[in-house]
Amino acid sequence: MLVYLSCFYVVMSLIDLVLYGVDKRKAKRQKRRVPEKVLLGFGFFGGALGGLAGMCLFKHKTKHWYFWFLNYLFLALHFASFFIPGVM
Repeated sequence: MLVYLSCFYVVMSLIDLVLYGVDKRKAKRQKRRVPEKVLLGFGFFGGALGGLAGMCLFKHKTKHWYFWFLNYLFLALHFASFFIPGVM
C-alpha cells in the first residue's frame, strides 16, 4: 500500500511541476493561463512537492504568499499521512 501511495505522490508531483512550467510559459507569451485553483488543486491531491519544485525551478508564483503557504501545508499533510496510524 505504501508503494502505491508513494507512486501516486510522484505522479501527481510530476503533473503539478509540468503545470507550473506550462503556466509560466503561457504567462510569458500572454496566452490563456492555467487557473490557480488547478495548480493548488493538484498540490492538495498529492502534488505539493512538485508544486514547490515548479515554483522554484520556473520562478513562478513566488510572490504569492498563499502559494508558498498552501503548498507547504499540503506537503506537511502528505508526509503526516505516512506516519499517522489509520490514515492509510
